[in-house]
Amino acid sequence: MDGTSMHIAFLTDIFRSVADKEAVVGRDDVRSYGWLLDRMSFWEDELQADGIVPGAVVALEADFSPEAIALFLALIERSCIIVPLLTTLTERDREKKYDIAEVEFAYSVDEDDAARGRRLDRHATHEFFKLLRERKHPGLVLFTSGTSGEPKAAVHDFLGLLEKFKQRRPSLRTLNFLLFDHWGGLNTLLHTLSNGSLVITLRDRSPDAICAAICKYRIQILPASPTFLNLLLISEAYKRYDLSSLQIISYGTEPMPMSTLKRTKAIFPLVQLRQTYGLIELGVLRAKSKSDDSLWVKVGGEGYQTRVVDGVLQIKATSAMLGYLNASSPFTADGWFNTNDAVLEDGEYLKILGRKSEIINVGGEKVYPAEVESRILEMENIADVSVYGEENPIMGKIVCANVTLVHDEDRKELTHRVKRFCRQSLQEFKIPVKVKIVSEIQHGARFKKVRR
Repeated sequence: MDGTSMHIAFLTDIFRSVADKEAVVGRDDVRSYGWLLDRMSFWEDELQADGIVPGAVVALEADFSPEAIALFLALIERSCIIVPLLTTLTERDREKKYDIAEVEFAYSVDEDDAARGRRLDRHATHEFFKLLRERKHPGLVLFTSGTSGEPKAAVHDFLGLLEKFKQRRPSLRTLNFLLFDHWGGLNTLLHTLSNGSLVITLRDRSPDAICAAICKYRIQILPASPTFLNLLLISEAYKRYDLSSLQIISYGTEPMPMSTLKRTKAIFPLVQLRQTYGLIELGVLRAKSKSDDSLWVKVGGEGYQTRVVDGVLQIKATSAMLGYLNASSPFTADGWFNTNDAVLEDGEYLKILGRKSEIINVGGEKVYPAEVESRILEMENIADVSVYGEENPIMGKIVCANVTLVHDEDRKELTHRVKRFCRQSLQEFKIPVKVKIVSEIQHGARFKKVRR
């Protein structure tokens, strides 16, 4: 680097101070912080040669890898507005997101960690982009999952998101489990690099591949989803590898079933379990659980305020997005964001029950799928379960469950067994009326539950 860094000078100063240390693992190649500095400098020159001006809207299609990380950091430094996307997108989904984000230039990083770029015949004119250009700040465009309709594109002033990483934290080897197009994954990356530690990137996120990497690179932090942790428990991959280096398992992105939390703690008694909470629109909040085996959590931290209105969590954040490109503002008149997460309160602590959109209304009674799933996961021969509501002319909706089995079982007997087991601890309206045995995977690429 030539010493002209501005936006991420705090990062490049750290990189120089630990230039000989390992920075990034990709495809079993370990790259140093000195290498990362050199590649950032290379990409700054390439961006200029490609005619990428500050304020340009640039899509970066990649998974986490050494080259993708270097290019990503160079785009921040050039004050570009970055649109991280996955390489696995269909052509239709890619073009849709290009259109929504008004992408002007696109880079793609392939499985061999080679990058190529192309210019698109488009000029981005959205007011948020004009504002970022006036500020001469880098931007970030993140898409919601779009599970309940059209994906929404959240626009951030990147400098607001970067501020939290100026506070140094312990240097721990970390697996970048979450995906490249999601703030959770980018937050993990920036947290690890800002502390001069080693970030391990993988394309294969199967339980065996994750455990093998933990063993090989002596990984200390595993960020994961509850769905992945359940898969890890079912696979018993943890028995096949030395995972003694693991100090922290952080979990978030969806409600954690209490049964999964208890089993995880029983198998990893010396590992600290940390619940996390974040949103594409606001960033990742600091979180502190009551205990390792508790779902009650305190969220907030510097730059965040929280309140509960009618049982739903609302947050005000200094790092909040500017707004959506393709939807109206979700903020209240006084600047609070409605998370749509239903919660219970116990003093400063919250228990996150799930999205309001997922609540099953059974004759006026509320059923949270995660609660029923947690109970069913305690049963023998259950590998996975998704609970959802089905329309019913009398009750409004009824509770249904898609179940994946470890071994074959008669459906009628399974249905009776599920009902008997649930009646021991759940109210009658929460007990599944229909139980279906399914063989397909019940989670998406992000290892989040898909409820059909």
